[in-house]
Amino acid sequence: MSIEKYLANYPVAVINQAQSLVDNNELADFFLKRYPKAHGIANDVDLRAYVIELKKQYMQKSAPLSKIVYDNKLQVVHHALGLHTYVSRVQGSKLKSKNEIRIGGVFRKTPEPFLNMIVVHELAHLKEKDHNKSFYKLCEHMLPDYHQLELHVRLYLVQLDVGGALYS
Repeated sequence: MSIEKYLANYPVAVINQAQSLVDNNELADFFLKRYPKAHGIANDVDLRAYVIELKKQYMQKSAPLSKIVYDNKLQVVHHALGLHTYVSRVQGSKLKSKNEIRIGGVFRKTPEPFLNMIVVHELAHLKEKDHNKSFYKLCEHMLPDYHQLELHVRLYLVQLDVGGALYS
């Protein structure tokens, strides 16, 4: 079932509570009450502006981003909500590098806090490559309720599997 797929590392009590919401067909209502509407950042140009603004606010001195896009090919099945890439190549006698952020296309029509959480996560990877204590501390610095939103994003992915999209 999709609950274990998305909540595998969460405490049993959280998994049981999520399962209860699914079993009682209450998961969609939970989201629509808490997050009544989707954000309006529907294209790559608007996404770039959104990401750059967050980057300026919290990580001004980090490496520049060469590409910021929604990527419909990202498969959330493989736990990829977004993707950061760092590409280095030799060009003549210089080493050139590019940082890219790709956000799963599924987040094109979600509440803004979900998109914000994904962007914060990918921006944190500019400084911290691994999911370690420093990484999550940086995420919490940029978004104090980061862990709660991550849980809600994972629950939303369960909703997509069992009941379909909620926002148009």
